Amino acid sequence: MITAASVKELREITGCGMMDCKKALTEANGDMEKAIVILREKGLASAAKKAGRVASEGLVNVSVEGNIGVVVEINSETDFVAKNADFKAFVDNVTKQIISVNPANVEELLASPFVDDKSVTIGEMLTEKIAKIGENMNIRRFERFEGVCEGYIHGGGRIGVLVLFDTDASVAAKPEFKEFAKDMAMQVAAAFPQYVNIADVDPAAVEAEKEILRAQAQNEGKPEAIISKMVEGRIAKFYKEICIVEQPFIKDPDKTVKSLIKEKEAELGGSIKIAKFVRFEKGEGLTKKEENFADEVANMIK
Repeated sequence: MITAASVKELREITGCGMMDCKKALTEANGDMEKAIVILREKGLASAAKKAGRVASEGLVNVSVEGNIGVVVEINSETDFVAKNADFKAFVDNVTKQIISVNPANVEELLASPFVDDKSVTIGEMLTEKIAKIGENMNIRRFERFEGVCEGYIHGGGRIGVLVLFDTDASVAAKPEFKEFAKDMAMQVAAAFPQYVNIADVDPAAVEAEKEILRAQAQNEGKPEAIISKMVEGRIAKFYKEICIVEQPFIKDPDKTVKSLIKEKEAELGGSIKIAKFVRFEKGEGLTKKEENFADEVANMIK
């Protein structure tokens, strides 16, 4: 059975009309991923990827200290709590903990004694905050890089980015590199790349994309003789969307990130490579519990 909620979700993901979404879900027997592919094949959805629904609250924090960089997401139930000074202090302490002890995962982080007070673990601190603030919270995920790093926070903690560079210490020490590195972190935040280079892209993802593009061309009535060339041309555009070095530079779209890096290498006298990056958007992939105002008031009374 196709529900109104699933139609609404597909519409939010693809931006397509309600009837088109309903037809696609019906054709896909309710399979959301398959429905997205159907809409794309019909040329109705232009997104190269499915964007996660950003629904939960909390903060994404980024910190770079020396050669260590950390990005962490900690969730709360409401935006009100996310603005609470106690919650913000806890986020800062968790970030400090990750920098200091280098936990392997969230479970190890929660079990680790706090660096400023060995008598309490991060998990116990979290439990205490939940009891004090009266709202459920959780440390969802984090990444920690060692090396030449740069970070960027957008929207007061809505998006956090951490980028690791492969370059010489003499280059990294220059103010011009610092400005370039910050620009690259902003590039990741704004342009949402998924890979560094074309060589990094999963071959299976490329083949799946080619099949969708081929179906689009066939549905447009294009002759078979030119479909292959069309697909290759569109794949080139696909790479420009998902690979950071192929993307237009956000501050000057007339040049690519790749050409900008070459300029900076010549200017600063050393090799510069983007080794890897991570981009966290608060609540992506999570769905917030929806309540109407009457229910909310009733729950507060209870």
